[in-house]
Amino acid sequence: MKLLLDTHAFLWLNADVERLSENVKGLCCSGAHEFYLSMASPWEMQIKSQLGKLSLAVPIEEMINKNKQENNIKLLPIDLSHISYLEQLPAHHKDPFDRIIIAQAIMENMSIISVDHAFTDYPVQIVW
Repeated sequence: MKLLLDTHAFLWLNADVERLSENVKGLCCSGAHEFYLSMASPWEMQIKSQLGKLSLAVPIEEMINKNKQENNIKLLPIDLSHISYLEQLPAHHKDPFDRIIIAQAIMENMSIISVDHAFTDYPVQIVW
């Protein structure tokens, strides 16, 4: 299964594992799935960090590189087709970062690891 981590899930995986569900912890440990992080997530983290809404123990680039090496998390680039898909995505959710993650998951046939209930309004599988 191809799993796209929502930003909060990625942050919790790195700094607060206990906030992840037992199901997600099991998926992470199984070694049977591919994990991805949208490029929207580092962008979101950087903005929130600069606004003082997010405090990180290590720089974003270091955190991501560590996860690429140790957890085999792959970065998912934002493609023009993902952006174009936003036009047909209903406006149930207003957060632009979440909307691009949803569009990517739909177009790339991925499930999203997220606790965000607003995602359930879209035709994408949510894993928690």
